[in-house]
Amino acid sequence: MPTNEDILRCVREHLVFLCESGVLEIAAPAKAGFPPAAAQVPEAGAGAGGGGLDAVRGALGDCRRCPLAERRRHIVFGEGNPAADILFVGEGPGEDEDRTGRPFVGRAGQLLTQIIEKGMKIPRADVYICNIVKCRPPGNRVPLAEEVAACLPFLVRQIEAVHPRAIVTLGRAATCTLLGVQEPMTRLRGRWGSFRGIPLMPTFHPSYVLRRYTVEVRRQVYEDTLAVMRLLERVS
Repeated sequence: MPTNEDILRCVREHLVFLCESGVLEIAAPAKAGFPPAAAQVPEAGAGAGGGGLDAVRGALGDCRRCPLAERRRHIVFGEGNPAADILFVGEGPGEDEDRTGRPFVGRAGQLLTQIIEKGMKIPRADVYICNIVKCRPPGNRVPLAEEVAACLPFLVRQIEAVHPRAIVTLGRAATCTLLGVQEPMTRLRGRWGSFRGIPLMPTFHPSYVLRRYTVEVRRQVYEDTLAVMRLLERVS
C-alpha cells in the first residue's frame, strides 16, 4: 500500500510532466464516460515532448500516476512497427497481457491477429498495437475516467511518434476517447472519424466479437477493416 509521501511524490511528478508537455489547465474528469483526448493533451508540436516511442516509454517510467499501478504486474506499453501505416488502439490489458507485458496476446489478441493477418492480409508485426490505459483494470472492467486521463498524454505521444496513415479503434472506450464523443458503439462502428487529421475507423473490440460470435458481427468487422485497406490503397 503506497504511503501518503508516495502519493504526493507521484502527483508532483505527474504535474511536472503535464507542465513540460504544455498542459496549462486541467479540467476535472466527468463522473462517467471517457475524457476526450483533445482536452487532455497539447496539440502535436506544442511541447508534447517529441521523440520516438523509446522517448515516450522513458517518460512513462515506472508509472504510478493512477491506482491501476497498485495491482499490475507489467506495464503494457504497446508493440509493433514504429513506422506502421495502421495503428490499433484497444481498451486496456487483460490477464494475459498483464502477465506478459504485451498487448493483445490472450483470446481476444489471437482473434485480432487473425483479423490482421487473414482479413487484412498483412503481418501483425507490420502494424502497431496499444491501449488507452497501460495497466490492467481489476477484473478487466472498463477504465475509469481518471485512469484514462492519466494515460492519455502517453497514448497521444505514441500516436504522434508512429504517425500512422490510419487508426483503428477497438471498442467504445478507445473510440469515445479519441473522437471525444459519448455514443453507443453500434452507432460509431464503420463510420470514419478523425483524430488530429488521421483517419480513424471504429470497429468492435475482439472480446465483443468473441462474446457475440455471429455471422453479422464478424461481417461488420471485416467490412471495417476492408474500408481501412481501401483507404490506404487510395492514398498510397
